[in-house]
Amino acid sequence: MGLLVAKSGDGHILTGAADATGELVNGFLAHLTTRTFSPATRRAYAFDLLNFLRFLMERRLELADVAPTDLFDYLDWQQLPQKSSGGTVVRLTSRTGAAPATMNRRIAAVRSLYDYAVIAGAVNENPVPAARRSSGFRAMRRGLLGHLGKGRERGGGKLVREAKRLPFALDPAQVAVFIADLLTARDRSMALLMLLGGLRASEVRLLPLANVDFGLRRVRVTGKGGKERVVPVDPSFFTELASYLSGRLQCR
Repeated sequence: MGLLVAKSGDGHILTGAADATGELVNGFLAHLTTRTFSPATRRAYAFDLLNFLRFLMERRLELADVAPTDLFDYLDWQQLPQKSSGGTVVRLTSRTGAAPATMNRRIAAVRSLYDYAVIAGAVNENPVPAARRSSGFRAMRRGLLGHLGKGRERGGGKLVREAKRLPFALDPAQVAVFIADLLTARDRSMALLMLLGGLRASEVRLLPLANVDFGLRRVRVTGKGGKERVVPVDPSFFTELASYLSGRLQCR
């Protein structure tokens, strides 16, 4: 049995790696729980690190032996067609590698793992190359407060260039066809809440009925970092939600 991500309590761990590397990764995932990262973020870190460990196993590399050049090899490796470990059969000739955004996210997860490994004393330094920025030099601060210093350094930066895609709005007719194709009032209400209220999928899944105000046509949402916001939503959402709740009551 190879490396896998498994649910453990309110988080995720890697199974199939009964060595120091597996213990370190699982310690890091537990550390994310201590820092109150969201369940979805911890799950994403687990799968990203699973991908990295599979690369190390294929190259017969230990975590402490990784050099910066190995990380660039890891980027190349992700662009190769990979065998699917799930139940879906995909032709390798038609399977493309990871998207640039996915590669940048995985590298960010690996960078965080090595930061934790340095603190834990498992490695001496973080081998992940510094992320690229939009330009090599930054202009000096100008204006009335320029004499106060450079200010807060910008974070972020990415190793792989990502294409900039402009957002576009769906045609109302396309939205109507999409909603009509959904089979249940439950699915339609969830889709409408994301389309009309701008809620994330995770926010919709965790939204309690007590936070839905039918009278004022709004919902109270708890988002990232536990921040609450009140979102007005189009009446069509409440119509579908009422239909769903009515059907639930009739089934009892």
